[in-house]
Amino acid sequence: MKSNPSGYLALILHAHLPFVRHPEYNDPLEENWFFEAITETYIPLINIFNKLIDDGVDFRITMSLTPPLISMMRDEMLQLRYLEHINKSIELIEKEVIRTKFEPHFNDTAKIYREKFHNARFVFEEKCGRDLVSAFAKLQDAGKLEIITCGATHGFLPLDPQKHAANAQVKVAVDHYTETFGKRPKGIWLPECGYNPGDDEILKNNGIRYFMVDTHGILHGNPRPKYGVFAPVYCKSGVAAFGRDMESSRQVWSAKSGYPGDFRYREFYRDIGYDLDYEYIKPYIHSSGIRMNTGIKYFKITGGIDLSGKAPYNYNDALEAAATHAGNFMFNREKQVEHLSSVMRRKPVIVAPYDAELFGHWWYEGPYFIDYLLRKMHYDQNTVDTITPSEYLEKYPENQVVTPAFSSWGAKGYAEFWLNGTNDWIYRHLHKTYEKMHELALKHKFKPVEPITERLLKQAAREVLLAQSSDWAFIMRTQTMVEYAVRRTKNHIMRFYRIYDMLMTGNVDSSYLLEIELRDNIFPNIDWTSFA
Repeated sequence: MKSNPSGYLALILHAHLPFVRHPEYNDPLEENWFFEAITETYIPLINIFNKLIDDGVDFRITMSLTPPLISMMRDEMLQLRYLEHINKSIELIEKEVIRTKFEPHFNDTAKIYREKFHNARFVFEEKCGRDLVSAFAKLQDAGKLEIITCGATHGFLPLDPQKHAANAQVKVAVDHYTETFGKRPKGIWLPECGYNPGDDEILKNNGIRYFMVDTHGILHGNPRPKYGVFAPVYCKSGVAAFGRDMESSRQVWSAKSGYPGDFRYREFYRDIGYDLDYEYIKPYIHSSGIRMNTGIKYFKITGGIDLSGKAPYNYNDALEAAATHAGNFMFNREKQVEHLSSVMRRKPVIVAPYDAELFGHWWYEGPYFIDYLLRKMHYDQNTVDTITPSEYLEKYPENQVVTPAFSSWGAKGYAEFWLNGTNDWIYRHLHKTYEKMHELALKHKFKPVEPITERLLKQAAREVLLAQSSDWAFIMRTQTMVEYAVRRTKNHIMRFYRIYDMLMTGNVDSSYLLEIELRDNIFPNIDWTSFA
């Protein structure tokens, strides 16, 4: 770290996908979410972080790896299916290099994809032994990456009125993190940055030291925070809250002025899975014949024109844009810190949290932006240094006591995105499952249970948590894959009630239990008493 910077940047990446695993199907469409993120986000970030270390660049990054994502990364079936996916991608891109050989503006891009796909397979299978979690763990052990946890299945905590499931979301997540990394997490990414006053007591009881909230969660806190979002505050529980800086967020997230909208960057929505002749592309799309993204995209954003009018993508131009934007981002943070340090009695911290999947998947050049940014910050200035929230708390252990306000980072800043006319029907069912699971946990907690009862209680807890995932309500609101989200919610709730009936009546259907244990196999060592 720099010897005497004027302030700090806490760059935080939230890596999360819902638990999507379907052994009952040979080619489930939804698993592609995971496979695309591996190729376009997770492996590129691993490559960049390791190359920075090799080059002697000092940096600090904070990442949340959610329990569902970790579980999918370590699932043998999904590992094998990813290898099938990347091998098919390599087969297609080899054909594309030949098909485009007389079209240099496309052929150059095809060769870049070929290199990236081959690298993804090499890193996944050879360097990481199919275990991407271990690669991130090594970066943490090297002192460059701080991995934090999240809710067990990314449940939106403020909408649990009795807090039975909220407590389970946190406790199961902490247990899972400890089992994975051999130590307890220092921080947590509250799912959707959803905070309700008092939820920090749950965090305290589970050993969590800090969490992030959106800007207004801090600014509307009581009493008003002296330093705004540029210093953490302590809740009455003693747990620290870090607030999001809007300026740095806007420069990346804004649909109008954000960096990813630059015309030189790759156009996400035009893919050869939709463009090319059906018979040619058929072996590389869904087995049902539905056209889908292949990850091979030859066009740039170009401008506010129809997809058919997009100009060919130029990789070098896009990299130049990423370098320019990284320099601009650093310059703005320098100016921020220079001003803030002149009016604060401590060194400020600028908290910049983003979805990790933005970098690489949605914004293809995003990993390069991070690479350029960290290199420029290391070599080109001495005003701002990167830091993790826990390191900042070590430097400044005394902080103002404030009760943050109810908030989230969703649209309009509160709970509307997860509680509205598209998804409000789910909550009466979810709340009832929380009550029933709490009842089961209390009933069995203080007495020995038979092995079959233990299995039933564990699976009941898994189904409650999986039903609670905020992703399903989110999808219903965005109207993207509504049928799938509704089905997942209903299935987990119905599975819970079938198990509940078995526990209450003693009539156990062992074959059904085994079936859903193999299907919904997250958290094999789950502590069902977390609901008590």
